[in-house]
Amino acid sequence: MTNMIRQSIPCALLLGAALVAAPAVANAEIKLGYVNTGKLLEESPQARAAQQALEGEFLPRQRELASQQKALQEKADKLKREAAVMSEAERTKAEREVRDGETNLSRRFNELQEDANLRRNEEFGKVQRALLQEVQAYARANGYQLIISDGVLFAAEAVDITPQMIAAVKAKAPAPAPKP
Repeated sequence: MTNMIRQSIPCALLLGAALVAAPAVANAEIKLGYVNTGKLLEESPQARAAQQALEGEFLPRQRELASQQKALQEKADKLKREAAVMSEAERTKAEREVRDGETNLSRRFNELQEDANLRRNEEFGKVQRALLQEVQAYARANGYQLIISDGVLFAAEAVDITPQMIAAVKAKAPAPAPKP
């Protein structure tokens, strides 16, 4: 509820500012637009390139952890099969190795997740800033006085400029490098 109130305050301020400014611009036509930032981010080549770069950056570590997990599982399976014929000391040592391996693997997996999340936030922050600049440049070039985004409950197709923005960012994106 508090979050809803916080979100409605900027909308109320924006509406109030628009009402105050309305008499001054009553004779001028106001050009409004709406951008679905989620869709723009999803379909932008910049976001796709960032996602591919992140996958390439973290794939080796993911493969290494998967390999270690497989080896640990094989060790645990061997322990189950041979536990009855092992000496007490051997079984205790093998159980400890499996337990320590599970702990180490879990820690390394958590570190990978944290690193990946930090890098994802960094990269997508850059992409979001670049897309914001694109929206602002598009708005200025096309005479928009107001472009709105998140928090919109309804936007008629006439004011939705998301398809134009997607086309604009795709047109400005560098061509993808050929795959080797």
